Amino acid sequence: MVDRSAVEAAAQRIDGQVRRTPSIEVAPGLWFKLELLQHSGSFKARGAFNRILAAREAGELPAAGVVAASGGNAGLAVAFAAARLGIPAEVFVPQVAPAVKVRRLRELGAVVHQHGREYAEAYAASTIRVAETGALFVHAYDQPEIVAGQGTLALELPDVDTVLVATGGGGLVGGIAAAIGDRARVVAVEPVGAPTLHAALAAGHPVDVAVDSVAADSLGARRIGTIGFDAAVRHGVRSLLVDDDAIVRARRRLWAEHRIVVELGAAAAFAALDLIEAGPQGGGAHRVAVVLCGANTDPADLTAETVQDLSQGV
Repeated sequence: MVDRSAVEAAAQRIDGQVRRTPSIEVAPGLWFKLELLQHSGSFKARGAFNRILAAREAGELPAAGVVAASGGNAGLAVAFAAARLGIPAEVFVPQVAPAVKVRRLRELGAVVHQHGREYAEAYAASTIRVAETGALFVHAYDQPEIVAGQGTLALELPDVDTVLVATGGGGLVGGIAAAIGDRARVVAVEPVGAPTLHAALAAGHPVDVAVDSVAADSLGARRIGTIGFDAAVRHGVRSLLVDDDAIVRARRRLWAEHRIVVELGAAAAFAALDLIEAGPQGGGAHRVAVVLCGANTDPADLTAETVQDLSQGV
């Protein structure tokens, strides 16, 4: 079980390795947590550093270095942490991983293996490589050190009633829930086409889901992690689903209204804002933080969408 004490210990361990990213009030009672400014472009650097540094402290970091499987962001974080700490890294990603992420992985010095069409297939290949080399496996979301590291983000949030966080494998939402406890309501926002926590809450335990979403490169886990799920249940995390059209619109709005460029997975949290503010889901929340968790994207496609909207008078 990951609790607040584990998150606080992680914060001490990774101090000086990660950025304390800003929270900005963009409207009365609405904050954006700008985790897209984190090293490697997403919150994942927090967990990666915590996992690797904890292993080094325990004398369990092998000469073979680290291996990770990722839709892109976790791999980037592991590659960044490994480069900074001077250890080898191999990263397995699906063949459909965005080219911008694959290119950056190689720039960071990682050996990149593209395998399968989904994260689950890249993950299976990575476990074989760990068995072959004896490297330390750094999970994308379901290890205690990973969840605790991701939760350090919550220690930097302002005093709010509600936190909206995009959810895939559950490492971030689980860590935030563990850190916040009952101090605020944590809401997991998931694509309709990748409802890992939503399905698990309905079933009472983690289950496999089909993955079909524009945000699958970062929210494309087939199953919620057990650690994140346990934390979500323990602290009453709720799940809201948003469709792909809402996610795309939210990304465009973040650029048009705030000049913030995020990846589609990060835009999912913002897409749920109207659901929180309206109707019974809101519960009277007046102070809301939206975690903008990553920006590993090619802004060229956002520019093309904006130009298209202008030409159509949108």
